[in-house]
Amino acid sequence: MTWDPYAALGVSRSASADDIRRAYRALAKELHPDVRPNDRAAEERFKRATAAFNLLSDSDSKARFDRGEIDAEGHERNAGYGFRPGGAARGYSGQANTGAAESAFDLGDIFSDLFGSSQSRGFARMRGRDIRFTLDVEFLDAVNGARRRVQFSEGRALDVAIPPGVESGQVLRLKGQGGAGVQGGPSGDALVELTVRTHPVFRREGDDIHMDLPISLTEAVEGAKVQVPTPAGPVSLTVPPGANTNMSLRLRGKGVGGSGDQIVRLLLMLPEAADEELKRFVRDWSGRAYVPNRP
Repeated sequence: MTWDPYAALGVSRSASADDIRRAYRALAKELHPDVRPNDRAAEERFKRATAAFNLLSDSDSKARFDRGEIDAEGHERNAGYGFRPGGAARGYSGQANTGAAESAFDLGDIFSDLFGSSQSRGFARMRGRDIRFTLDVEFLDAVNGARRRVQFSEGRALDVAIPPGVESGQVLRLKGQGGAGVQGGPSGDALVELTVRTHPVFRREGDDIHMDLPISLTEAVEGAKVQVPTPAGPVSLTVPPGANTNMSLRLRGKGVGGSGDQIVRLLLMLPEAADEELKRFVRDWSGRAYVPNRP
């Protein structure tokens, strides 16, 4: 669910840095758990106000939010480099302030002013936000596993290990790779939702890989050994004599993760150009009276 950090602090979009600080200071004094212990509603309002303050007190993140580049949780709206943003993370674990060094404000100072340094020090530590992205993965990388270097919009690069056998919709959790923590708190996580691209030859059904293999009339009648692509590389496949269209052959252990199989469906292909010799053979063929089953 989307929310407005300006509304959470009770300030307008034209509010100055001092206005934002004063508004947060007033809310912290009213809602801090040391002031209202065991009040879950006040605690949630305080967490949201803290997230809003961290976003809006940093000039860079405030400008990016105002331009629509990030949402109130700090998630990228236009991540680029093969990413696209996912949904907002649940809960309010505290908005990460990735530009904290440039911020004019410090939460520790505010809490120290309000409650004393000994009381404020522990509560000021807050976990950074989780960041969600969607990553497009090539079909063969999803089957075999891979490592890909990806680039966040803020310029940070990250190596993502893609385990073998992943599927679309699966989410990888990268511990500590999300938003930075507040006042020394732990970083959030990066949650990467995978979208597996289709392949021109292979398709996946569970742990099995399926494909269609064209064969010639000679290979179908006499049988043959042919090269067949698999996700792990080409292998030799024996086509039995008398093979026909829709016959399926199984390559054991050539599916996903070595546990599935590869199912090869044969497709009998005649020459595109008319072949007079083939026509004469069919006319004289002793089995010409055979009529296949038809619906």
